[in-house]
Amino acid sequence: MKTTIILFAALLLVVACSKPELDKSTAMNILEAEKRYPRTVDYDLYCADPTHARKVLEAGLEEKGLLTVQRTQGAPLIQLTETAKPYLLPTPEKYKAIYVQKIKLADEVLEAIQSIALSEDGKSATVSYSTRYTDFTPFNVLRTAPH
Repeated sequence: MKTTIILFAALLLVVACSKPELDKSTAMNILEAEKRYPRTVDYDLYCADPTHARKVLEAGLEEKGLLTVQRTQGAPLIQLTETAKPYLLPTPEKYKAIYVQKIKLADEVLEAIQSIALSEDGKSATVSYSTRYTDFTPFNVLRTAPH
């Protein structure tokens, strides 16, 4: 995944006090701090939604023992099992009240800096960088599962 970000004067001034240019290592450290890499890629599972129930069934998550799906109406349709607990993320109470559970899909880590372009005044920079996904969970299939 390629992303471009402008690092504003405040961040660059901290670096500029000691170095006239922004090197890749420093840019990597600033990006990791500012963008909070590595970061968790999450998914909102709507446990009372029949569409999500069908999606998790088609993704084979019930067969893997991560959840059970009620075949009759009732809330919630999707019940997560003990096997799913390591992948459950903290979920705000307002979401829980409507049967939404945040689930970890993977981690996104900063991979490399492709380029750094300093502005003419030296107070900002445009940094092109790439990220990659690691530590995929069994729930990652929901990213690409049919809707």
